[in-house]
Amino acid sequence: MSEQNRLGVFKTYKLYVGGKFPRSESGRVYEVTTKTSGAGAAGKGAWLANVPQSSRKDARDAVVAARKAFGGWSGATAYNRGQVLYRVAEMLEGRKEQFVREVAASEGLSKSKAAAVVDAAIDRWVWYAGWTDKIGQISGGANPVAGPFFNLSTPEPTGVVAVLAPQKSSLLGLVSVIAPVIATGNTAVVIASADAPLPALSLGEVLATSDVPGGVVNILSGATAELAAPLAAHQDVNAIDLTGAGAELAKELEIAAADNLKRVLRPLPAEADGSDASADWLAAPGTHRLTAFLETKTVWHPTGALGASGSSY
Repeated sequence: MSEQNRLGVFKTYKLYVGGKFPRSESGRVYEVTTKTSGAGAAGKGAWLANVPQSSRKDARDAVVAARKAFGGWSGATAYNRGQVLYRVAEMLEGRKEQFVREVAASEGLSKSKAAAVVDAAIDRWVWYAGWTDKIGQISGGANPVAGPFFNLSTPEPTGVVAVLAPQKSSLLGLVSVIAPVIATGNTAVVIASADAPLPALSLGEVLATSDVPGGVVNILSGATAELAAPLAAHQDVNAIDLTGAGAELAKELEIAAADNLKRVLRPLPAEADGSDASADWLAAPGTHRLTAFLETKTVWHPTGALGASGSSY
């Protein structure tokens, strides 16, 4: 059959929860269109896809999946987590052309600019993969104490982290908020950009075909405010990243998060309006996102009997 007579196969975008690809339990979908520089605030680009509009039940299911995966993922060695993250970068590299198309359409970028963004996102995965077995060295250590004790502080993952992905940076910003969460042994429930969710949903396919265990990352699409509210109030969510929330929504979520003393990562000043329009995701990320969702455990251990010759060690 010639190409002219062939029917195109449209891609069906689904959620990524617990290592599987469900549709929203509500049955709702919404339309995603291209972003074009000529479109005004109310303008509409070309149709791209219908994507699931997640419900509160989908959010709760994602938390259950993330909690189930937490024990195995946090218990893995840091070196192993680094290998897994590097495998994600390998898979992204192999599907680069697809992500270039999706980022270009989602963010209104030229093909060359979109390619640069995708390259940066892949490099960002590799960068965080290298930090998995090193972050403990800069956030922990031996503490000097007065007495015959070893006093050691070590970082441990916080638990299940709800992540509100950036609204404008559909891939690089997304990677920049997911990778540090899972690199340090946490599991994540991610709310993708409402207007540009396609790269995030495609990232779920990359994660599923990498070595990332199901449930470590769960990706939801839909209205950010609708999904963030139950996650901020959820008693089994240990922390929340407010990067993709506007100032008013962030305040509401922070109040809800206080109910079970969640760790809260507030947006940086450049991200504070929730649009992250002025955030420079290409800049070096530093380590603040790696340490944001770590708890410090300090252990005292006696050094043994002290005699005239000093410690027995």
